Amino acid sequence: MEMQIFDKHPSFFNHYVANHTYGDLLQTTYWGQLKSMTGWEPFPLGVVESGQICAGALVLKRIIPLTGKCIFYSPRGPLFSSIQALECLAAGVTDLARSHGALFWKMDPAIPTENRTWDQFAQKHLHKLEIGLDFDGVQPRFIMELDLRPDLETIFANMKSKARYNIRYAKRKGITVRLSHSKDDLQIFYPLLQETAARDRFSIRSFAYFEHLWDCLVPHRTAQLFLASHHGEPLAGAIAFRLGKRAWYVYGASANIKRNLQASYALQWEMIRWAKSLGCTVYDLRGVSGNLDPEHPLYGLYRFKEGFGAKLVEYAGEFDLPFSPLYRFWKPALNIYKRFRGNIL
Repeated sequence: MEMQIFDKHPSFFNHYVANHTYGDLLQTTYWGQLKSMTGWEPFPLGVVESGQICAGALVLKRIIPLTGKCIFYSPRGPLFSSIQALECLAAGVTDLARSHGALFWKMDPAIPTENRTWDQFAQKHLHKLEIGLDFDGVQPRFIMELDLRPDLETIFANMKSKARYNIRYAKRKGITVRLSHSKDDLQIFYPLLQETAARDRFSIRSFAYFEHLWDCLVPHRTAQLFLASHHGEPLAGAIAFRLGKRAWYVYGASANIKRNLQASYALQWEMIRWAKSLGCTVYDLRGVSGNLDPEHPLYGLYRFKEGFGAKLVEYAGEFDLPFSPLYRFWKPALNIYKRFRGNIL
């Protein structure tokens, strides 16, 4: 086994990610290209044996301001087929880290809890972070998965009655959903996203970021913009990702007006139909809180996603592989940096 950098052969690396059980778009070179426009340097790394990749990770490098040091991060990685391949990958990343001055390698694989191979590796090498039940980690630890293997009629029948009613109601009231094939439609989507962010009090990326996202992902058919309207008036929008047999609901937005028309339900149903038509077997509605107390402020988000028949899945969590004694200063320094400048990740 040996580790290689697949910057010159990205299709081989992306094929491995797309066909892996836990493969994620965030581990592809497409995502690496997008992140390279926001201050990260991507390294698509793979462990090769007999001409085949048996472990891999998109490692993103980010310089820590004013230090000369950097961090490594693998969103939804690494991927592996055996403990031996994973050990080889970790050894190769460690060597790379020494040459780049990395303090640690952060990772949050899309692996459900109690994966024996991962647990064995993590207990031996990694520092597990306590990120709580909400959204304190970089990627959500708790996600909602919808099984797309049944036919559409069965998927619809398995939804909660409220979801089925709202989907039908939106159609009766004239809500239409279209798949966008023009980058100009970001000019419609982004104001809806701004409106949503102001209403729900969360921060969003710049318009330029979404332009880059379109350029890096849409031509490869790994992202799709959806827009829902009422008599030509935009009411909701969403961006979905797709890779291999999996699709993800990633960015959602809705207007403050005509919320009673349930455009968001129509939008979700169209994205489910789209994912199913492409041969996906899982539709990932992404994060929810792991606290399922009905009194919890985020419980409504869980109820909305559960309404479509999605089931809660808990991932293994967030881990660091430290490379330097300076690692112990990372979290206090990051908290100070975020207070004044925002999240480095």
